[in-house]
Amino acid sequence: MSSVSRMKKIMFERTTVSGGGRIGRLTTRRGVLTTPFFMPDATRASVRGLSASDIRETGVEALVVNTYHLYLQPGTDLIKKVRIEGVDPGGVHAFMGWDGPLLSDSGGYQIYSLIHKHAEMGKITDEGAEFRSVLDGSKHLITPERAIAIQFDLGTDMIVCLDDPRPNDASREEIAKAVDRTLRWAERCRAEYDRQCEAQGLDDATRPLLFGVVQGGMHIDERRRCAEGLASIGFDGYGFGGRHIDEEGNFLADILAATADAIPENAPRFALGIGTPSDIVRCHALGWDMFDCVIPTREGRHGRLFLWTNPQIQNSKLPFPNQVDPDFYRTINIQNEQFKEDFSPIDPTCDCELCTRHTRAYLKHLFKVADPLAGRLASTHNLRFYVRLMEVLRQGKGFDGE
Repeated sequence: MSSVSRMKKIMFERTTVSGGGRIGRLTTRRGVLTTPFFMPDATRASVRGLSASDIRETGVEALVVNTYHLYLQPGTDLIKKVRIEGVDPGGVHAFMGWDGPLLSDSGGYQIYSLIHKHAEMGKITDEGAEFRSVLDGSKHLITPERAIAIQFDLGTDMIVCLDDPRPNDASREEIAKAVDRTLRWAERCRAEYDRQCEAQGLDDATRPLLFGVVQGGMHIDERRRCAEGLASIGFDGYGFGGRHIDEEGNFLADILAATADAIPENAPRFALGIGTPSDIVRCHALGWDMFDCVIPTREGRHGRLFLWTNPQIQNSKLPFPNQVDPDFYRTINIQNEQFKEDFSPIDPTCDCELCTRHTRAYLKHLFKVADPLAGRLASTHNLRFYVRLMEVLRQGKGFDGE
């Protein structure tokens, strides 16, 4: 089978539902994912404070790991050696004890952020991203080819091209150059991907899915140019690169809508790093399918929990147009004094361990005494909230032929 023919099979089926949102099925080599779906960030091969079993109990089906961080520590040489009896094929799945789909981010954003904040730590060139390790100061070069090779070593099921992210307030000239470089790097990533698939004898059933990333800042014409250029190269899916809000915190609906429209309809659209509940709903209404963020678990570790404003909303479609009423959910800070003698559950409609077994007063107590159980219970509750939100968004028409 030639390298080009590997992507002729469409791995994503979708239908359009009311309000512009899409429901679909994305086939990975470790199972089918129904869109929209949310992936917690297991950046360093762990969702902080949670075991794989904890995560599975929430209903989460896929996770995101970060190539940059795992490359530095513990290193791909170690991860490639992992083999656990009964676990195939090993790699980062076996290393972290997760048997579901994994997506690996290229790490380009983390490298750029490091260099942007500390110019002495490296530079971005046409060859790739040069940087010094924050661990020991050693020098490294991640080229587009190396980024793909590392992700094959990790053994993840969805991999992302190395791209050149720039802040939204960068000049048009800088944005245009970043788009040019992103497209050149995407061609090199695709070539290395094809080479890896050929060398390993992978077919549609066994290959990882490859995602390109659309850059272009706040310039719709550059976003379209990047999306069209990526589509001409050919990828399984496409991601939104860069921030989804402007410098004042305004949601960039026009940019997100135009970018989604420029991506092929038969491909999944991945809104990288977009993770508040209201922003997810907005993005889904604009045609985005996949989401990841640290928000639910990071907020949980700090005692902030998500609740439905109207629990009945879970039993019907979300009546949200593109401009979402932000009041469909709220957060509470369980460390506030008002919960000291509150013996009610966090959310009486939630079926997570925290809500079915414990009270608000108990969780506040756990945070007060700095018991690690506090962060675990709060994080799993928030993940369960996100999973339930995805379930509500999926309510709509079934697939054609079903």
